[in-house]
Amino acid sequence: MSFESQRVKQISSSPSMVISMRAKELACQGRDIVDMSLGEPDFDTPAHIVEAAYQAMRDGHTRYTAPQGTLALRQAIVSKFQRENGLTYSVDEITVGNGAKQVIFNTFMATLEAGDEVIIPAPYWVSYSDIVTLNGGSPQVIPCGIDVGFKLTAEALQGALTGKTRWLILNSPSNPSGAIYSEAELQALGKVLEDFPNVLVMSDEIYEHVLLADQPFVSFGNACPQLRERTLLINGVAKAYAMTGWRIGYAAGPKALIAAISKIQSQSTSGASAISQEASRAALQGPQDFVSQSAAEYAERGRLLVDGLSQCEGLRLSAPAGAFYAFPECSQLLGRSTPQGRVINDDVELSAYLLDQAGVAVVPGLAFGLPGYFRLSFATSREQIKKAVVSISEALAALR
Repeated sequence: MSFESQRVKQISSSPSMVISMRAKELACQGRDIVDMSLGEPDFDTPAHIVEAAYQAMRDGHTRYTAPQGTLALRQAIVSKFQRENGLTYSVDEITVGNGAKQVIFNTFMATLEAGDEVIIPAPYWVSYSDIVTLNGGSPQVIPCGIDVGFKLTAEALQGALTGKTRWLILNSPSNPSGAIYSEAELQALGKVLEDFPNVLVMSDEIYEHVLLADQPFVSFGNACPQLRERTLLINGVAKAYAMTGWRIGYAAGPKALIAAISKIQSQSTSGASAISQEASRAALQGPQDFVSQSAAEYAERGRLLVDGLSQCEGLRLSAPAGAFYAFPECSQLLGRSTPQGRVINDDVELSAYLLDQAGVAVVPGLAFGLPGYFRLSFATSREQIKKAVVSISEALAALR
């Protein structure tokens, strides 16, 4: 008997989670594994945020919250957008969910009709495509490889837009490539969209503060203010404040869209954790030293990884400008054989080889909609990164 609906049969489990679980299984069996598959900060949540959670429990913040989020947190989010981005929103233009992932899911459930098209530049975060599919939409994937800086061009966008297009998803800084769109690049995309008034824009900006180089972050809301009434900005506390397990994401957008998203929230999990929301308020309103300090450490780790992988024959690499991932192109290695005589046909098999042979867990590019690449997260210690580089280098050199 099959328990899966036809809708569920169209998707797969999150590839990065599957690989991470496999890495943990091997570690439990005694294998020495470096897990570079998950995008999760390895730092502890800052102490003042944890203390805010304790205080929230002592003060009785342990009950249901409004589906849209507590007023106090939404006010903090409004202040964050004004202070950090120069963007003005009201509290009824903000929604809070159990992580940015749920906000994205709610958005597509609230807005997609069967067959609506969603343009997704690849490489993309692993869940975009499946979330669109689950909600009846049709993902329209546009490959944007290393030769175009992993970014969607205005010309490519123009060619992909149709009368069925409902959404364009942008992710800057990008997971998995680390690419950041400049203001001019975003404005060029916005100029194309001006002629397509029914197309909405989802700008996923959750890695906003994880900047590794001199290139600044620019919010789509700043670059294209003329599209404000059809733009949804996605963000959250997970990456900037090492709060992945607290499960708080949020979005800002036009009031009617936010109301529709919150309606879905009210019929799924209801409001997010009251305690986590108080902790998130403290994160947004409290000291921001951790944000800059952790970004500086990620930058050092990124340089360490990129410098090491650049010495590996067969890999082509573009240094990430943001987030905490490297996304090397590996097509030159495909078709080679392992020391055991097995041919490496694609990036999935190469990733499996690196786990088995090198003891390093990476995610194949296929999971991000762009075969011929693989992703490594450097949200781990410098020692682990050095170890991974040596192991990967030796494993790749053994291919014939």
